[in-house]
Amino acid sequence: MDKVCIIAEAGVNNNGRLDLAYELCDAAKKSGADIVKFQTIRTDNNTLKQCEFVKYQKENVKYVNSAYEMLKKLELTDNEFLELKKYCGKQKIEFLSTPSEISALNFLVSIGMNRIKLGSGDITNIPFLRKVAVLQKKIILSVGMATLGEIEEAVNELIKEGAKQDNIVLLHCHSAYPSDIIDINLKVLLTLKQAFGLNVGLSDHTLGIEVDIAAVALGAVMIEKHFTLNNSMQGPDHKMSLNPDDFSLMVNSIRNVEKALGNGIKKVSNAELELIKVSRKCIVAARHIAVGDIFTKNNLTVKRPCLGINASKWDHVIGRKAKKCFDKDEVITF
Repeated sequence: MDKVCIIAEAGVNNNGRLDLAYELCDAAKKSGADIVKFQTIRTDNNTLKQCEFVKYQKENVKYVNSAYEMLKKLELTDNEFLELKKYCGKQKIEFLSTPSEISALNFLVSIGMNRIKLGSGDITNIPFLRKVAVLQKKIILSVGMATLGEIEEAVNELIKEGAKQDNIVLLHCHSAYPSDIIDINLKVLLTLKQAFGLNVGLSDHTLGIEVDIAAVALGAVMIEKHFTLNNSMQGPDHKMSLNPDDFSLMVNSIRNVEKALGNGIKKVSNAELELIKVSRKCIVAARHIAVGDIFTKNNLTVKRPCLGINASKWDHVIGRKAKKCFDKDEVITF
């Protein structure tokens, strides 16, 4: 199988600072992520000033009075994003950023972003989906807060407007921050794969790493997880993100699961070969057997190690005559 793609969702955890964005890039690379993802926010173009905090933002953000003000403080400039993309290239980790609206999308494409990540909030944004589709780039679509019918409409719109089916990855997502384990419903991964025939992954908002590891075992090809330098930093998402040590543990666990999944072909491994002889049993005399005696289930038994006729040949031995004497526990031979 191809290697699972692991995205360190730095999001807005750079707190609107380029230096912190660089540090997140470094830490994501060191932690084993394949991609570090940010958010290209253009607040005036996609958020009304009366937009209120959601519950988790209200709990974690005390320095402004509205979601609009919060987002304004988290913005990076176009030039900063350009420098950030260059920096990611130098660090040999893929740069990705979720565009908040069409002008942000156009900018990210203009600086050479290779794939487009669409957040769950845009799954019903038909004009935006159409704009993304005609670019014919790889598309990652989060499907939090959506019904199967809404996902179907979004996928159909993307394909109708030019997106290639093989280029779309659907990320199952529960959009609460943080998400409760009981709400995750990981079997939706199987539902999505069966319903749409597309690659599937997980955008995870739980606090631990168990869900991400389990998702890989269920066939996820991509894992996106929020990532921070320090959980105690000020900002909306830091508390529910993984720090570098925990992110590294998640990555290593996923890589181990990938190895454990194997190729599905049942065969004896090299490590098992030497165990066969001592673990399997052969046919031996259960008591003294004289020349000419008939082998029966009463005078034969099986014991390990397999030094003679394998126990699998039991029915071939029963009913035959002994051509020599056998003491108890002696290996039967012909």
